[in-house]
Amino acid sequence: MRAARDASDLVAAAPRLNSASADVAGALPTAVEPVAPVPVSSAVRTAPASQVSVSDPAAAALRRAPVRTIGKVFFTMNGGDYVCSANSVAAGNRNTVSTAGHCAKDMNGGAYATNFAFAPGYSNGSAPYGLWSARAIVTTSGWASSGDINVDTAFVVVNRLKGRNLADVVGGSGVAFNQPRGLTYSAFGYPAAPPFSGQSLYSCGGRAKADTYEGSQSQGIPCSLNGGSSGGPWFIGSGSGGYQNSVNSFGYSAVKNTMFGPYWGTQVQQAYARASAS
Repeated sequence: MRAARDASDLVAAAPRLNSASADVAGALPTAVEPVAPVPVSSAVRTAPASQVSVSDPAAAALRRAPVRTIGKVFFTMNGGDYVCSANSVAAGNRNTVSTAGHCAKDMNGGAYATNFAFAPGYSNGSAPYGLWSARAIVTTSGWASSGDINVDTAFVVVNRLKGRNLADVVGGSGVAFNQPRGLTYSAFGYPAAPPFSGQSLYSCGGRAKADTYEGSQSQGIPCSLNGGSSGGPWFIGSGSGGYQNSVNSFGYSAVKNTMFGPYWGTQVQQAYARASAS
């Protein structure tokens, strides 16, 4: 990994203080099972990524064992129930998750998500570390005002669960901002559109490239994840142990086997700082 441009652009990972106890474990209630996945491409006027066939082996999504910081999100927006993906991140309040802006607030000044619940370590209907409800949603200013796809990111502050902070139970990934472009990333999420079921964690990745199709400021990596994986984390390097530096955001039907994620610059960093201080 190339060095950060400034040490202040890096926030180190938050270790969990002790293992999760039985009082935060349990099966996911059937009442919040997803009704429909949020398409990865919901913020752009193109066919959803679920229509992309995997012809590039480098883009193939690989099934992974659950990662305790990464989870599935359930929420309601404009009267519909949806799913996305999210990740627990290091923050001053020890209760912050990252996701896509369109998983937390409808674009073009629309409604914020309600009934938002984060299930870290989700696997096949089980939420082993509990369901964490939201108490505050912070999106980037560009997403909040106009649904700017270039900054499709949100940070959601969750309530404590049975007296414990999220990061004390599952830990929190370090985050990085204003990094060089063209890094190698590993993306994770819970794809829910066919051929996936939304019940397992998958990953894909590779070196990021500029969006030369429509010229957004987002970067694309080889990846076949689809609807439901929106908001899942991008980690610098291989695996889930690096700094998080983006989220799954959108795809183009004309750009095969590519997932795009927003560049985490100053505007995203400002949203993170507001959430972390909440």
